[in-house]
Amino acid sequence: MAELILHHYDTSPFSEKVRLMLGIKGLAWRSVIQPVIMPKPHLIPLTGGYRRIPVMQIGADVYCDSQAILAEIERRFPDPPVVRGADWAVNLWADRLWFQASVAVIFAEIGDAIPREFAADREKLSGRPFDVNAMKAAAPIMRSQWRAYAAWIDAGLKGHDFLGGAGPGLSDVAAWMNVWWLAGASARSFDDLTADLTRLRAWRDRIQGLGHGRRSDLDPAEAVGVARASAPAGATGVDADDPSGFAAGDAVVVQADDYGRDPIEGVLAGLTRDRIVIARDTSESGAVHVHFPRAGYVLARR
Repeated sequence: MAELILHHYDTSPFSEKVRLMLGIKGLAWRSVIQPVIMPKPHLIPLTGGYRRIPVMQIGADVYCDSQAILAEIERRFPDPPVVRGADWAVNLWADRLWFQASVAVIFAEIGDAIPREFAADREKLSGRPFDVNAMKAAAPIMRSQWRAYAAWIDAGLKGHDFLGGAGPGLSDVAAWMNVWWLAGASARSFDDLTADLTRLRAWRDRIQGLGHGRRSDLDPAEAVGVARASAPAGATGVDADDPSGFAAGDAVVVQADDYGRDPIEGVLAGLTRDRIVIARDTSESGAVHVHFPRAGYVLARR
């Protein structure tokens, strides 16, 4: 199998989820550091315009969004099992509700020191003003929400080392992102909000001990070359019972439904209950298949 290539940057909270999953699985992977803000000249040729981080690449197959990445890692490397029960629902909650609380709490504290270029980039990404004063005003409420969410995790750890039971599961991966990000961005706020959440704090130590697998660096231009020299995996087709009416070969557009709604155009190569796959062919990257999760993404005809 081709190497796992993760396009990320070290301070990305969503990338930390993937790095932890790679650690749980004990996998070797190549690290491609992408810019924190646009332009991203060695990422856009692979994704067709999708610029959020992380992105995982395996040969000429490109996986956008941490949800699709985690699912593919679990599919290819099922031992030890990580995804259990309603884990995907927990993952979506942590990605959206808890993450929004984390954003407000963190940027209320550090927003004044953020470079103007970063703020401008995030305004384009979100479609909303990067308003530090609004975040400061919301911070007391969001701190309370962050604490309430963390208390759920603390309660879920009663009698267990991990939310997944004896070993870590996807719920642990999902929750870890917000704990890791706040603790790294503001140790004071993390300590204030978790001082009496002793199970969560002990869990944090256990999660940190899992590591990130075996990481080695790869130049961004080399990663594009890997795609150009590879062929994407075979198309999966459209599930026979899918109610959407799409067919393989349809000209389509895929967009996220929350932020970073850059339209990604291609030809539909696969559509299952949990995944959208589009085929693209460009001079920079050659033929690639770009994979998106079904939940959280909108598929439309061109």
